[in-house]
Amino acid sequence: MTIRVWDYLREYQEESEEILDSVRTVFESGRLVLGESVRGFEEEFAAFHGVDHCVGVDNGTNAVKLGLQALGVGPGDEVITVSNTAAPTIVAIDAVGATPVFVDVDPDTYLMDTDQVAAAVTERTRCLLPVHLYGQCVDTRPLRELAAERDLRVLEDCAQAHGARGRDGLAGTTGDAAAFSFYPTKVLGAYGDGGATTTSHDDVARKLRRLRYYGMEEQYYVVDVPGHNSRLDEVQAEILRRKLGRLDQYVADRRVVARRYEEGLADSGLTLPTTAPGNDHVYYVYVVRHPRREEIMARLRDRGIELNISYPWPVHTMSGFSHLGYPKGSLPVTEELAEQIFSLPMYPSLPRETQDRVITEIRDVLKHL
Repeated sequence: MTIRVWDYLREYQEESEEILDSVRTVFESGRLVLGESVRGFEEEFAAFHGVDHCVGVDNGTNAVKLGLQALGVGPGDEVITVSNTAAPTIVAIDAVGATPVFVDVDPDTYLMDTDQVAAAVTERTRCLLPVHLYGQCVDTRPLRELAAERDLRVLEDCAQAHGARGRDGLAGTTGDAAAFSFYPTKVLGAYGDGGATTTSHDDVARKLRRLRYYGMEEQYYVVDVPGHNSRLDEVQAEILRRKLGRLDQYVADRRVVARRYEEGLADSGLTLPTTAPGNDHVYYVYVVRHPRREEIMARLRDRGIELNISYPWPVHTMSGFSHLGYPKGSLPVTEELAEQIFSLPMYPSLPRETQDRVITEIRDVLKHL
């Protein structure tokens, strides 16, 4: 049987009664769009993070896009971020007319190298966008200090860090706003697309609610500022409400899987994940590193183990962003990592016997390289 890097079917079997009850709850409510399920999830997700507002949207890309717009980022502005992220982070910056400016990453944690950010600030810089990558947090303290000095905004990309905690608290609680994705693979995943932007700024929340609803207040039909149709679906919101109560358990289960990898692959020759000081890692993905990655992955594929690379091509090397002018070698750590990293199977319901097989096969492949 093929082992995949992610699978939801066992989890669905365990939670199917509640998932299907979520669907019935919405269908029987009499309100299919922006009803009680969305409102309830927004309140509960905001309370979980200790922030004042959560605005549910249709996906994580628009959570970033609308977050930028609500923070006043637009054409002619620059947003400082990283290139070793999912392309949607950068697509969202481009979609508001702003220019992404890249800094390199730390070679051990793969997170934004915050020491490089100040030098990247120009008179056009409007926002700093740290990506809490793979399940752990960028230290936002130096970013917030810099933002205060230069009158900048901070938008956290938390798509991979639900429930993660850094030096200053939960991911999504230290910037001016934070964007979340609830794509099915996420630590808190829906059964389809979904996203949210959180903030404790009342004015930002008001803008977000207009932007996700064509630019209108929900009860009126007058557009104040042109917006989007970016509403979180009622069914997905109700599913997320139920799953939010299990988020801590999902994280605990992921950490058990991570510990088994750490024990089973110690001294194997792989570089295992490094947790940044002060961080509580939630292991959205379990990223390892080896200079002979392609050969390792090919041999494991022949043995029925399909792995993943997050991400094989840094965004600055993609043809769609060649106009930004980052030649090969401009982000050396990011580029080296992209040639060596790959992800092992990681999800809360990963059976122990399946993980044991992965560990055994990896050790055998590495021994015979």
